[in-house]
Amino acid sequence: MEDNVKRINELATKAKGEGLSDEEKAEQAQLRRAYIDAVKSSLTPHLERIRFVDDKGNVTKPGE
Repeated sequence: MEDNVKRINELATKAKGEGLSDEEKAEQAQLRRAYIDAVKSSLTPHLERIRFVDDKGNVTKPGE
């Protein structure tokens, strides 16, 4: 993942400077999507463990 982030940053810098070719734009989009998917998949289990406790001690999951 570190290499992907490094490459995303390289492409972003190049895009601001000289611009990107169509192939580089496609690569950038693919890398960004992979990064977002990885963050979502690692975050989801943490969010699923969240529980709310009200003043009476009742425990509920978000959305219940």
